[in-house]
Amino acid sequence: MSDAIKHECGLAFVRLRKPLEYYVEKYGTAFYGLNKMYLLMEKQRNRGQDGAGLANVKLDMEPGTRYISRYRSVDNNAIGDIFGKVQKRIADGVGENTDLLKDVPWLKKNLPFTGEVFLGHLRYGTYGGNTIEACHPFLRQNNWPTRNLIVAGNFNMTNVDELFGELVELGQHPKEKADTVTIMEKIGHFLDEENDRLYYELKEEGYTKKEATAEIAKRLDVAGVLKSASKKWDGGYAMAGMMGHGDSFVLRDPAGVRPAFYYYDDEIVVVASERPVIQTALNIKTDQVNELPPGSAIIVKHHGDVNIEQIKEPLDYKACSFERIYFSRGNDRDIYNERIELGRRLIPKLVEKVEGDVDNTVFSFIPNTAEVSFYGVVKGMEDHFNTLKYEAIKDGNLSDDELKAVLEKRPRVEKVAWKDVKLRTFITEDSSRDELVSHVYDITHGSVTPQDHLVAIDDSIVRGTTLKQSILRIFDRLSPKHIVIASSAPQIRYPDCYGIDMARMGDFIAFRAAVALLKEHGKTDIIDAVYQKCKAQETLPDDEVQNYVKEIYEPFTAEEISAKIAELLTPPDVKARVSIVYQDIEDLHLSCPNNPGDWYFTGNYPTAGGNRVVNKSFIFYVEGRKERAY
Repeated sequence: MSDAIKHECGLAFVRLRKPLEYYVEKYGTAFYGLNKMYLLMEKQRNRGQDGAGLANVKLDMEPGTRYISRYRSVDNNAIGDIFGKVQKRIADGVGENTDLLKDVPWLKKNLPFTGEVFLGHLRYGTYGGNTIEACHPFLRQNNWPTRNLIVAGNFNMTNVDELFGELVELGQHPKEKADTVTIMEKIGHFLDEENDRLYYELKEEGYTKKEATAEIAKRLDVAGVLKSASKKWDGGYAMAGMMGHGDSFVLRDPAGVRPAFYYYDDEIVVVASERPVIQTALNIKTDQVNELPPGSAIIVKHHGDVNIEQIKEPLDYKACSFERIYFSRGNDRDIYNERIELGRRLIPKLVEKVEGDVDNTVFSFIPNTAEVSFYGVVKGMEDHFNTLKYEAIKDGNLSDDELKAVLEKRPRVEKVAWKDVKLRTFITEDSSRDELVSHVYDITHGSVTPQDHLVAIDDSIVRGTTLKQSILRIFDRLSPKHIVIASSAPQIRYPDCYGIDMARMGDFIAFRAAVALLKEHGKTDIIDAVYQKCKAQETLPDDEVQNYVKEIYEPFTAEEISAKIAELLTPPDVKARVSIVYQDIEDLHLSCPNNPGDWYFTGNYPTAGGNRVVNKSFIFYVEGRKERAY
């Protein structure tokens, strides 16, 4: 993606279902679970580079011994920092007596991260600063193991103000309004209630206080706690948690917006945000990894039983299509094929945009995440050239030289753009900074001639900043007659409020283009009318709010908006003609049929809170406020 955006975090959960001695005997190590967690986090590094965290719970520990470990880091290499510290603690603890590395009772009593339950998190911050306090997992401590709670998530809630207010009404005094803290305290409140209910139930049955503690661990109704806590949650989420006694869960939102995949056998339970990382870590096949159903939780009890429980009624399935276009790793079997198809479906538009002059067209991509879609374009262009060849030779009237010339025709494919190491814009004066930014990419000199069209595939265009400041200028140095930037995603028109850092209307180049067209056509009254409609809904319940921002785009075709985007993004010193091509919504869904979530393209939000967020974002735009809308 030429525009860097921050997005969905990564989750990793590991639960060992056998005693640690089993893994020592079978795999030769007591750190089998820790090693798997490292792989799961490292293979999801793409999902979060602002920070990371790791927590571990040891089962069946004696009172007076530590049973919860947690490290968090905002280091540039947060994963390496965390596991480096864990490794050092182990090495320092064992010293020269390496026999202790397989002495399970000693390890559990003396060293951290030697338990059976692990929760890892990789953070891309869409809210709050990049401080250690903002890193998951979050910990809610208590002297009773069954009341300890560790939470991490890949989520954003659209109604965090409402949820915060409910906590206050319950008599709590949360230390901050961040949605992670709010969610943790919501779960914690009902976890406390469940503990209280069970305690008094057991007291009536004649259990002593000490006996009740162990029995609560057996009877604790995790599904019931989650049902009560999540009743009013509105957002996209994959929420994971561990209790101090070993019960654990991962809960997915009812629209399936955020991804969650799981695998378990008699040795291990694993949950992660992406399927191929589980396959890699455990060396298993695609079909062995399951997708957690929307509104469901995978719950692992402290004694190892695993169940999939329905926590919330599923909504219309709206799994995030941006996962398929950009966010998730492309080595997932289905995602790879979908990105190929996204590129292939651009072919008719690209052929039309270069006026059929494919012999004088160079195809490339903007590094690096658009590479697979680019392969789809190449495959599609090969099919197009085969059709041209067939038309040229089907009558059989060509000479040998003419036939040879026809058969040699093929798409011209070049690696035109190279992304350099991150350049430091250490001069704060605007013109100097812009000059340095323009050199973030470099070009392959001589790969394009002055009679060529240059077509470059990008996976999405959000703000267009890098295109305007850097890419179009460096492409223009090659002196093509025409530059075509092709997005494998449709126009991004609306804010996301479920995990991606796309919160402000004014950031979107498609929105700015639509507003510019309204002004050009003397239709600014539409802006005022939409503003009034949005304001009139501010006090309505979420389920009565409509997305009136759609009316900003209605007077114009997608092609008209694309043409205006090209105009807005073309620097005045660029000599080549510039065109912008976007994927159609219909072709997006045909390419990615199992991830129909498209609200950032269409404005059709999967939860009621989404409409409130988009209207609020528009209000802030009109009023000139730079705040987030959620």
